[in-house]
Amino acid sequence: MIQISQTAAEKIKNLKAEEKRENSDFLRVEVKKGGCSGLSYKMNFDHDLKSTDKTFEHFGERVVVDQQSFMYLIGMTLDYQGGLNGKGFIFQNPNAAKNCGCGASFNV
Repeated sequence: MIQISQTAAEKIKNLKAEEKRENSDFLRVEVKKGGCSGLSYKMNFDHDLKSTDKTFEHFGERVVVDQQSFMYLIGMTLDYQGGLNGKGFIFQNPNAAKNCGCGASFNV
């Protein structure tokens, strides 16, 4: 399962409105090779749901993960931190053995 914090759900909703992406049904989160730690997170708005995708909904927002990425993200919580020293979206991933300093890439 993947959790979405209320703060992250609110930010997703706001970003959809700002980018005029209200017709995008969900936020797709993927894991790709790359980044300083070996694997990196990729997020984009999407509306094309595949039969093998895993869907998670919290606070009215949906996050969709492809089957291969899901192996790396089981148990993850997507959060958001703002403010002067805010980091943006935060991936609290229990499968990550090592994270880079910026939090955008990890290794298992």
